[in-house]
Amino acid sequence: MIATELPLAHLRGMTDEHGLFEHAMGEVPRRELGYCVDDVARGLAVAAREDGRSDAAAALTDCYLRVVEAAVAEHGRAHNRMNAQGEWTDAPGTGDWWGRALWGLGVAARFSSRTSVRERAAAAFHRAARARSPWLRARCFAALGAAEVAAHDGADGAALALLRSAAHAISGHRPGASGWLWLEPRLRYANAVVPEALIAAGRGLGDDRLVERGTDLLRVLMSIETAPDGHLSLTPVGGRGPGDPHPAFDQQPIEAASLAQACVQAFDATRDDGWLTPLQAAWDWFEGANDIGIPLFDPVTGAGYDGLTPTGRNDNRGAESTLAALATLQCLHRATASASVQGASA
Repeated sequence: MIATELPLAHLRGMTDEHGLFEHAMGEVPRRELGYCVDDVARGLAVAAREDGRSDAAAALTDCYLRVVEAAVAEHGRAHNRMNAQGEWTDAPGTGDWWGRALWGLGVAARFSSRTSVRERAAAAFHRAARARSPWLRARCFAALGAAEVAAHDGADGAALALLRSAAHAISGHRPGASGWLWLEPRLRYANAVVPEALIAAGRGLGDDRLVERGTDLLRVLMSIETAPDGHLSLTPVGGRGPGDPHPAFDQQPIEAASLAQACVQAFDATRDDGWLTPLQAAWDWFEGANDIGIPLFDPVTGAGYDGLTPTGRNDNRGAESTLAALATLQCLHRATASASVQGASA
């Protein structure tokens, strides 16, 4: 049994005064490769939910918030790449990192235990919300942050606009091949963020049809990514389309985390405890219930391994994989606690 307090030792070791190192060789940060806001924003979303539990989580929240604040320009676009000296090396844009910045800021604005952090995160969120992205997943990530802000203030215009933007972007996609019910020709990466954004938008906008469409689409995804015996057989890094063989590799931890987060969103929206089963399967994937039967999480340090290959696991423990594992475990803790309360009040 893993304690309900997240193990943050590896995440702390991957972090310095400039931010969160993107890559690792084994468990050692590859400092020369620098940082990216994509990962720092993910780190903010995880740490901010925990910053009232430990000094370590509070320190990580402070560091990651400072980086994301600095990344967001006045017009709302955001930097992503920072070198080892703490200097931005790219122009601000609206790729996935922009959407994830909004996500992390929205989580911090709602869940940090400290007023000062919530206020700073909300201010940076509203600055980033001035921009828009042409990319579907970026808009979906942004919607998840917007949903947190809207849950705190249902009249927040910037948050509601981002929710509408994501719902509109998703509505423009329809299944193509006969018998292929996913709304893109191929599954890509972090696929469950699409149904999760629909569910979040439905909750924030008070539109039950969006919630229903999102949960239906999540069921489609689960049917594709679940093996006959119930373990997850995830979409590989190259994607998955109609007729592609199972299993396929390399499988990425971000896919399991995306499914876990979407299942929690579905559970919160419907109070249907059937969503706890695929959520548990997402965590079990990290513990070894996968196509190779090998764990991808170190419960002592909190490190996540970088991927599942046909012959084993990638031994590197970078930021994305570590945060994917921690976020999945965090989802399991949240949903288990919520289900316990629901059961006690039934």
